[in-house]
Amino acid sequence: MRVLVLFSHPCEESFGAALHACVVETLRKAGHEVDDCDLYAEGFQPVLTAAERRAYHDLARNRDGVAAYVERLQRAQVLVIVTPIWNYGFPAILKGFFDRVFLPGVSFTLVDGKVQGNLHNITKVVAVTTYGGSHLKALLMSDPPRRVITRMLRGVVKPFARFRYLAHYSMNLSTDRSRAAFLAKVKRTLARI
Repeated sequence: MRVLVLFSHPCEESFGAALHACVVETLRKAGHEVDDCDLYAEGFQPVLTAAERRAYHDLARNRDGVAAYVERLQRAQVLVIVTPIWNYGFPAILKGFFDRVFLPGVSFTLVDGKVQGNLHNITKVVAVTTYGGSHLKALLMSDPPRRVITRMLRGVVKPFARFRYLAHYSMNLSTDRSRAAFLAKVKRTLARI
């Protein structure tokens, strides 16, 4: 399968970088075609400009500046997002990717004011995340990142697409053992997609 991996951590020595490497290696070993999109390494510009916002609903112009990313998204059959969760949200670079690339005519179409998903090429979505705080704290905050992945994305990909949300909570208290166990879980999950 063609897999687009979206990675959004700036530090190459981080556990997030280890997760990213694990994801890419596991997918390639399983025989998948991997498009590894490291947003920081590629210098992705997350800021939606005024001109882009004005052209947002103009299907002839709204891809200007992000056409290559749109093509990569539309080519994928599986989307894997590897990201930390900071302040109960995504890093700005990943949020900017959603704002600038998940456009009308790309990820959705408006029909009578209602969103209809366009990314029917994507049949599976996997998120691999880390949280500094506990699962309970994330729940008390309504866990916005999980909702974006499991609800917003569900509305734009193929109906009945499979979703997996893998999270390592309490990274501030993590141990070598907890991190190794999470890496093993990620490998097992991605080996079967």
